[in-house]
Amino acid sequence: MADNTARLDHVVLWVRDPVAAAGFYERNLGFEPLRLAEYAAGTVGFPSVRVDDATILDLAPHSMAARMRVLPGADAAAGHPVNHICVSLSASGFDALRARLREQSVPVSELSYDSYGARGPARRSFYFADPDGNIVEARHYA
Repeated sequence: MADNTARLDHVVLWVRDPVAAAGFYERNLGFEPLRLAEYAAGTVGFPSVRVDDATILDLAPHSMAARMRVLPGADAAAGHPVNHICVSLSASGFDALRARLREQSVPVSELSYDSYGARGPARRSFYFADPDGNIVEARHYA
């Protein structure tokens, strides 16, 4: 039986180096890389990373822009990162991520408190950028 519940399926991020981007998300957030070997072999256009059982981030190289004419002007979006994506972590996962980013000299924002999200106000959150300038917010609720 198909589950037809509406949910977020994927977000596409424009990246310079999809393999390096997959490594960044794997190292720092523990997101499992998908289709890296196929991408390296040239049999798929981009790899992805798994956020959870139902959600992935597609890591699209800028070279794909010319093929993104699904809507007028869609190909012009290459190089324009989304405003930000947000990942929700456990409190310990949140602290561990912040420490990993600092160890790698990745700049992080100050902590915010009680910012609103999908599950209500989050206890703490902060922002950082991936190597391609895509902004990621990390938060925890409890």
